[in-house]
Amino acid sequence: MSRYRLQPSPAQEQVLLEHCGHARYMWNLAVEQHAHWKPGRKSAPGFAEQCRQLTEARAEFAWLRTGSIIVQQQALKDFAQAMAHYFGKTHRRPTWRKRGRGEGFRIVAAEAGDVRRLSRQVGEVKIPKVGWVRFRWSRPIPGGVKSFRVTRDAAGRWHVAFAAIPEPIPAPGTGVVVGVDRGVAVSAALSTGETLNAPALRDIEKTRLARLLRKLARAKRGSNRRGRVKAAIAKLKARESDRRKDWIEKTSTGLARRFDMIAVEDLKISGMTRTAKGTLDAPGRNVRQKAGLNRGILASGWGLLVERLEHKAPGRVQKINPRYTSQTCNA
Repeated sequence: MSRYRLQPSPAQEQVLLEHCGHARYMWNLAVEQHAHWKPGRKSAPGFAEQCRQLTEARAEFAWLRTGSIIVQQQALKDFAQAMAHYFGKTHRRPTWRKRGRGEGFRIVAAEAGDVRRLSRQVGEVKIPKVGWVRFRWSRPIPGGVKSFRVTRDAAGRWHVAFAAIPEPIPAPGTGVVVGVDRGVAVSAALSTGETLNAPALRDIEKTRLARLLRKLARAKRGSNRRGRVKAAIAKLKARESDRRKDWIEKTSTGLARRFDMIAVEDLKISGMTRTAKGTLDAPGRNVRQKAGLNRGILASGWGLLVERLEHKAPGRVQKINPRYTSQTCNA
């Protein structure tokens, strides 16, 4: 995906929020339909049947009819794809979507004239029911784009991502192999002797984050003050996440360009970052220490680094069994 920063006006932002609400409503309705299924009952409706039901609903409810049918149908299409991934045992079962988390919608059948450039750093994209919305032209738009997704993160920033698969980075052809050891104190240690560390928040930002978290604990739930504090925390978290993703992109690109083969340990990160708190009957031990270790692992971006390496250097990433790789030979 090629993601760009959207710059909607206040009026356009309200329509975008309505589109997000309609997409979330369609998704949750599909989740509810599938939640009623039990062995022996008729199977839940598929995408075609849901589209027919959507047509009937739009004819009956004016608030639904005022929205974009493309946004609503694509929300059902995304749910159908998520269920296919679930039955294919590659993803978890789709669950409810909550307001303010993972907001966004998808537009398909985009034409070449739906995206245009205004100046060196400003472009426009045409969104149904919204019109032309400006975005920051930070790099060229991929050719042959047929769809795009509009998203809003927890910090309130809007982005547009054009669906396009970039070409993989060609191997240098030198035959050089490198091993990448991922850690917490050192995010990535190369077999060449290089050490790479993922960026984090600065000390002054960590102090501000701790102060905001204390203020959040004292704020009353549902109050405007609590909403402002949560927005400030989300901005700091987004800044940290952006720095980590930028580091991962640059590191993975550099490794793909320098080495013909890249070896990494085949780590089960989800199991390694599982909580240690246990249950009431069997409480865990060293829970706070384990929680700190989990945060360190996730802050180093272990999983995303390997994922981006596989995207940029397909067939050149070798996963090694991590068993006994930390032991040193006596000799």
